[in-house]
Amino acid sequence: TGAAFAQNITTYKSDANFEDTAFALESAIIGRGLVVDYVSHVGAMLARTGADVGSDVQLFENADVFLFCSATTSRNVMEADIMNIAFCPYGVFVADTGDEVMVGFRDLPEGAMQEVQTLLDEIAREAVGK
Repeated sequence: TGAAFAQNITTYKSDANFEDTAFALESAIIGRGLVVDYVSHVGAMLARTGADVGSDVQLFENADVFLFCSATTSRNVMEADIMNIAFCPYGVFVADTGDEVMVGFRDLPEGAMQEVQTLLDEIAREAVGK
């Protein structure tokens, strides 16, 4: 299957389970010499706080967002336009909806940020084996 574009988000379906896909995503990031700055456990937070906000809807079986930066790529895009700082750090998510496991990221604007878009796309594709 190809990329699905919805709400300016690119996603790829994984044939593996959440844990293996999350490991593949982390490996794709680290394998490029990048450092994962933070992993946001969005799925766990939503599950933990559902009752507090009056909802019993389970959105994800599991969902994490990996946040990272690239010194080289970030310098390139910020030298082109210093306001590209607003897009850093970069995030790629892995989510298990119960029906499917997917990897994705927010699409970035045309121009210099397409260098980052390409990087995120390569990482996401590698994570799902495409």
